Amino acid sequence: MMLSDRLPLYARLMRLDKPIGTLLLLWPTLWALWIAADGVPPLHILFIFALGTLLMRSAGCVINDYADRDFDGHVERTRNRPLATGVVSTREALLLAGGLSLLAFVLILPLNSLVIWLSLPALFLAASYPYTKRFFAIPQAYLGIAFGFGIPMGFAAVLGEVPPVAWVMLLANIFWAVAYDTEYAMVDRPDDLKIGIKTSAITFGRFDVAAVMLCYAVALGLLAAVGMATGRGPAFHLGLLGAAGVAGYHFLLIRERDRANCFKAFRHNNWLGAVIFAGIFIDDLLRRL
Repeated sequence: MMLSDRLPLYARLMRLDKPIGTLLLLWPTLWALWIAADGVPPLHILFIFALGTLLMRSAGCVINDYADRDFDGHVERTRNRPLATGVVSTREALLLAGGLSLLAFVLILPLNSLVIWLSLPALFLAASYPYTKRFFAIPQAYLGIAFGFGIPMGFAAVLGEVPPVAWVMLLANIFWAVAYDTEYAMVDRPDDLKIGIKTSAITFGRFDVAAVMLCYAVALGLLAAVGMATGRGPAFHLGLLGAAGVAGYHFLLIRERDRANCFKAFRHNNWLGAVIFAGIFIDDLLRRL
């Protein structure tokens, strides 16, 4: 089969047809860049992080499917993934993941040495996350670190250092990721119980909905603390209030634990991240008027 025939399969493996993961990775990075740069992140840094987010999310998807290739065929939602069906080989997947990671690393070489050093744990987190589902009770927390590592890297790129507020923002992202990925895991819970995968939806059990809402509350509370520490204005906090409204809508979706509605809530987290960013963006804009 020619390369042109393989490309659509590689695109599916990278989830290019499902951008929600890239967006959930991008929003926290944008929050960090805007706060670190006081609303004016350098364009070249913005471009590097936006493209790097796409590359690393794509690499992470390939690694995830490689790690789960023996499980995905037993899960209704994932049984048609390229590695599960065998239309893409494990060798192809490893080469693709390696190539995407290398491109992402080359992309950050013009930035300062701290960003480059921070990229090493970022790569480790992305590569190791899929395997945490074998032994961590709440692997979604590990995902939150991996998906939020653009926060300290963003501060490092703009300021040359990682201030304490960056780590508080990373902690907020961990709680947000536990919330949205638990919604995601609620979709697969029956299949995951059969094959022995560990997820927060299984660990929380009948308290899953309460745990999701608590995680949303903690995440937004930590971001409110960041806003106060950095002197943000009313628009920032209104953005958090809007995000709380989005989280309330998610409660209505997941309270009955309907699988389709849980998946809808997970995907809708794009809007929660966007509303928070809108608050940051408008707050910075108003301060310059």
